[in-house]
Amino acid sequence: MGTTGLQVTGLLLAVLGWVGGALVCAAPFWRVSAFVGDELVVSEVLWEGLWMSCLSQFGRMQCKTYDSGLALAGGAQLCRALTVLALLLCLFALLLGVIGLKCTHCLGDTQGPKARLARAAGVLFVLAGLFFLIPVCWTAYSVVREFYDPNVPPPLKRELGPALYLGWGTAVLMLAGGAILNAASAPPEPRPSNTNAGGRNNPQPPHAEGKPEKEYV
Repeated sequence: MGTTGLQVTGLLLAVLGWVGGALVCAAPFWRVSAFVGDELVVSEVLWEGLWMSCLSQFGRMQCKTYDSGLALAGGAQLCRALTVLALLLCLFALLLGVIGLKCTHCLGDTQGPKARLARAAGVLFVLAGLFFLIPVCWTAYSVVREFYDPNVPPPLKRELGPALYLGWGTAVLMLAGGAILNAASAPPEPRPSNTNAGGRNNPQPPHAEGKPEKEYV
């Protein structure tokens, strides 16, 4: 049976991944303008995220949300949906995990249902990590593909932003935390009974009748 320490450790790792995922989702640092040609001004840096784009110029940063989400490409809309879905799954898994921990008393001392809730929370955290990993990896793949595409003009080329690296780290935290929580929440094993099939405890073999026991001097 899993220990309380492993359950708490797994839940804390998953919660750290959830908080980091929320920051990554809101941060406009998924893509950054690449200085691969002479046409770009070095003093200007363009940052792009899922919800807004920012222009950094001479130490000042001005951000603007996208005018219309429907005007974005299909890949960007899918990334938005997957990241939001991952964060919602983490929120639901957190509620189940807190209820299912052995150190909580939400369901009393019934360890069986609590263990099932904790294992379900671990599975949801793992799914959330996978859902969050897909948009991060897809964005990184798109950036690298466009960077080495000779048909893309240099002003439109982008590089990997710091939010992508943080996104990989948060996805790993979700996956590791969910796996630990699931493995540490095995249901309690039934205790073996000490009684034999006949209902007697350690029966003694009967002595043969009519035969006196030998006495040794």
